Amino acid sequence: MFHVKHHSPLLHIAQKFRAKFFLFPVEISLICAILFSTILEWPGSSRSGKRRVSFLAKIIAIVNQKGGVGKTTTCVNLTAVLRERGKRVLLCDFDPQANSTSGMGVDKTVSQGVYDVLINGADVKSAVVATRYGDVLPSSKALAGAGIEMIDLPGRESRLRKALAPIQKDYDFIFIDCPPSLDLLTLNGLCACDSILIPVQCEYYALEGLSELISTLKTIRKKYNPYLDIEGVVFTMFSVRYNLTLQVVEQVKKYFGNKVYQTTIPRSIRISEAPSYGQPINFYEPKGKGSEAYMDLAIEFVKNNRPHEPARRRTKGNSAPAEQKSALEQVKQGEA
Repeated sequence: MFHVKHHSPLLHIAQKFRAKFFLFPVEISLICAILFSTILEWPGSSRSGKRRVSFLAKIIAIVNQKGGVGKTTTCVNLTAVLRERGKRVLLCDFDPQANSTSGMGVDKTVSQGVYDVLINGADVKSAVVATRYGDVLPSSKALAGAGIEMIDLPGRESRLRKALAPIQKDYDFIFIDCPPSLDLLTLNGLCACDSILIPVQCEYYALEGLSELISTLKTIRKKYNPYLDIEGVVFTMFSVRYNLTLQVVEQVKKYFGNKVYQTTIPRSIRISEAPSYGQPINFYEPKGKGSEAYMDLAIEFVKNNRPHEPARRRTKGNSAPAEQKSALEQVKQGEA
């Protein structure tokens, strides 16, 4: 096994092979990438020195098996703030509730969306809706039955990855808003992404959902996506007035270490109001605390994903040290 820098051109070429031939092991994809790169640079080659490597978008699934933790809110606002900062961003709404779709100002009754791409083979480029907040691959209530419809389809867990492959080169980041459950839709989201961003509400039940999610990730890494990484953990609905908030933060930091974002998202009425107007918080209240918090989160997110900085060696699922893995269980036992 060898390692390639996370943002190296070789890895991006390998991702192209993997997107097109999903069942290829990643190791084979990397070998193909090296051979492909060598041919392009071979002396006397007509393409030598003339080929530009097109970088693919990093795909991040925003996921938590517990609902009401600010998953959709984070997906919408982070997309909009990154777009405002000049990044090419796509929001793929993979939740049948379609709240991300309406939160980006898109009508839930659009003629085409992610369901049509996933089930009916519709062209993904024509299904994408451009908004001033960022591009959206919209959802609809029809997606609720997609899990059942995909049961007998070949490569059912990889259909979203294949659907996004044709447009991956058009963006810097693609965010997937996964449903708050563990079903075939969520499995598709986890198989399609490079990493996951986990919003955590600072309460006991959120910790229970987090521990279940970690168990799920281990299964996904083992069976479907061995390079699935944790992008980070962000605290939402944060308030220092509650002792439980500080206890939850302490325990999560023990488990995830430097994966926890320094930026926290505060409780804010304005953040809750913004979706009813079909606007992200940076448009609804540009100078409010909520907007500033998501701006800080976007800055921290971009800093962690700078393509020209030396990256960590990519290993099979960066996770917390073994001696720290009991932290969440200790919280559960202590609160019981």
